Amino acid sequence: MTWSQNYDPLGNLISSSLVAALPVVVLLGLLAFWHVRAHFAALAGLVAAAMIAVFVYHMPAPLVGMAAANGAVFGLFPIGWIVLNAMFVYNLSVETNQFAVLQKQIAGVSGDRRIQALMIAFCFGAFIEGAAGFGAPVAITGALMIGLGFKPLEAAKLALIGNTAPVAFGSLGIPLTTMADITGLDLMKLSAMVGRQLPLFSFLVPFWLVAAQVGLRGMLAIWPACFVTGASFGVMQFLMSNYHGPWLVDIASAVVAMTSLVLFMKVWRPKDAEEKTDHTPAGTATWKAWLPWVFLTLFVFVWGIPAVKTELNTIFNLEIEVPMLHRAIERVPPVVIRPELEKAVFKLNALSTAGTAAVLAGMLAGLCLGVTPLRLLRVYGQTIWKLRISLLTISLMLAMGYVTRYSGTDTTMGLMMASTGVLFPFFSPIIGWLGVALTGSDTSSNVLFGNLQQVTANQLHLSPIHMAAANSSGGVMGKMIDAQSIVVAAVATGGRADSPDAGTVLRSVFWHSVALALLMGLLVMAQAYWLPWMIVK
Repeated sequence: MTWSQNYDPLGNLISSSLVAALPVVVLLGLLAFWHVRAHFAALAGLVAAAMIAVFVYHMPAPLVGMAAANGAVFGLFPIGWIVLNAMFVYNLSVETNQFAVLQKQIAGVSGDRRIQALMIAFCFGAFIEGAAGFGAPVAITGALMIGLGFKPLEAAKLALIGNTAPVAFGSLGIPLTTMADITGLDLMKLSAMVGRQLPLFSFLVPFWLVAAQVGLRGMLAIWPACFVTGASFGVMQFLMSNYHGPWLVDIASAVVAMTSLVLFMKVWRPKDAEEKTDHTPAGTATWKAWLPWVFLTLFVFVWGIPAVKTELNTIFNLEIEVPMLHRAIERVPPVVIRPELEKAVFKLNALSTAGTAAVLAGMLAGLCLGVTPLRLLRVYGQTIWKLRISLLTISLMLAMGYVTRYSGTDTTMGLMMASTGVLFPFFSPIIGWLGVALTGSDTSSNVLFGNLQQVTANQLHLSPIHMAAANSSGGVMGKMIDAQSIVVAAVATGGRADSPDAGTVLRSVFWHSVALALLMGLLVMAQAYWLPWMIVK
């Protein structure tokens, strides 16, 4: 038997949207205003989503249960698997006392925390996003900044804001290749169109990042460094996306931006910069401090290459159709052109995930640093114990996201925005923002709303390429407030007396996310009506 989604169960789209939004309101309200612990807030959001799915949308209870189970498992693997092993690499670096050396090396570029934020949160985070995606960039950059002496809340906030510009191209272009598969639109045109929207924000984000860190006056003191970082990243992002494709956009842009910033800092320094001090222990081999991170970067990058993934999947690749859920739910117009059954397949391909690359990188780095296998296992066990509640939270968050996806409640909210007529170009990226805020993934948002964007664009005589690209571009602004990223940021910067909870992290970035999403809406609307030469034909 199959169940067809009904996107307006109350017969009034506004009323249905208000009800559909309740799980999100419950989750964010408990986190941000009532300071409820993240796993309890996630559980409350899941219960609200399940009740609305059953009693309002009339989704059969067994399907709701299996959707929640599917999301919970996905939350543990691959999301939790990536976060766990990224944090293992960090804990290993701390355990071997290499962070003091690493701090000296990064301070060698600049002892200025603002420059370090540009280097790590923006540049290095973009590189990890391009190679691995999911929660890896926030987890790794947050942990790195903590190790360099950033305050926990500051590190969490900067890691989240920095992880915006690269998200649309994600791990080796997966968000856009998925969008092309879902919609049938030309991949190169989608890549080029996103490359005519995001570079403007890639240029802006370094300024925004530092202003969020130290205020406007502090940012103006290092504006040349922000300019070099943003301009080099944005230009390379435009060139790669328009003339090569989506696969290596983030990696190439991050490398160019990082190199440009390092070279620039050799000939310029802020007037208000503090003098650098050498904290490196005497006789320390500085290259050893980089081993865990070099191995992590190399392994994750290689693991992300499609040919390598394919080869690894020949060794171990298990696909399990989710019982009762696979092809049991029918998506209907206007979300899709014609009715289609949702696939629900759990892929267990541990050898080709970034999490596996991270754990192998950590183990190899540990052995090279002289850590015994028994000590490595002890560090890994300690990492699991520290993250046990956080992994549960991520699992519950994803369970809620899957219930809203399969029940159609998130689509209801998207359709409400799609009914705005002439204002749709403004709301098109807001739909993408909503999708990422709900699902935690630009790829998932493109799957959820890609066809909706295309169908609505055709009805309003707008460019489908333009509106589909806007979904992905707008989605990047929602990345910093999705529940998964918030929890990962709190986990990566946790473990200290002044470490923030998930609600505090959410409050610190929420309005940054909203403001950037609104700016993206204005840009897309300007492109549609006043700057049509920017739209890919």
